[in-house]
Amino acid sequence: MFSKVVVLVALVGAVYAEHAFSSQHIHKYDGHHEPVHHGHHHDYYTHPKFDFEYKVSDPHTGDHKSQHESRDGDVVKGYYSLHQPDGSIRHVDYHGDHHSGLVTNIVRS
Repeated sequence: MFSKVVVLVALVGAVYAEHAFSSQHIHKYDGHHEPVHHGHHHDYYTHPKFDFEYKVSDPHTGDHKSQHESRDGDVVKGYYSLHQPDGSIRHVDYHGDHHSGLVTNIVRS
């Protein structure tokens, strides 16, 4: 009998229930219709210039090498040298720019 009462109450509740509704209103916002200007554009280009050098001399491992490189604008110059496994020394001078590209001079002694 109890289950019949539960079913009857559920049925009456379903009949008298109203449709669900929402009180929210959605408004579409597309932002500004005119372009936004943030002042003038500045190109923050600086003239590239550096000077770099290092040397390694490790008698325990036999690692001996050095390098020097400098840049001023679009011109790069430098050299590096290292001791080859056969005991010879390789010395490389190089420079590069937009006109001649990369030019190397390799000397093995």
